[in-house]
Amino acid sequence: MNQRKNRVDAIDRRILSALQKDGRLTYVQLADQVKLSESACLRRVRLLEQDGIIDKYVMLIDQAAIGKPGDVFVRVTLEGQQQAKLQRFEKEIGQVKEVMECYLMSGDSDYLLRIIVSGNEDYLRVHNHLTGIPGVLRVQSSFALKTVLKKTELPLD
Repeated sequence: MNQRKNRVDAIDRRILSALQKDGRLTYVQLADQVKLSESACLRRVRLLEQDGIIDKYVMLIDQAAIGKPGDVFVRVTLEGQQQAKLQRFEKEIGQVKEVMECYLMSGDSDYLLRIIVSGNEDYLRVHNHLTGIPGVLRVQSSFALKTVLKKTELPLD
């Protein structure tokens, strides 16, 4: 791990907080918000990027607005947990565009996926693909009824 990651100071936290709220801020706007000169602000942002603290800049899209309002949480159990089987599944699941998140889990299933779909028929197509991946033993699906809370900003305190 990079040593700088352990030395994010209060000014860095203000920069990160402002950019998490609006990644399109200009350096002039950002410098004004965090009370730094533009050059000092630019230097700090570049260091945060170089150190991997700022991973990337993205745009968040309303998934319902693009016809994918449904969230399905899927627990996947493999036939075994040998490294080759895990790697094969992870490679395959990376090709399924509807899979937005995939976590290797402890407990009674091996993976937890968050999948976005337009509806039941769309999920059935994805489900059939999942069950066709070599090594998949069981797929258990839960449809989200309502999104109660969804955050994109990491706590910086």
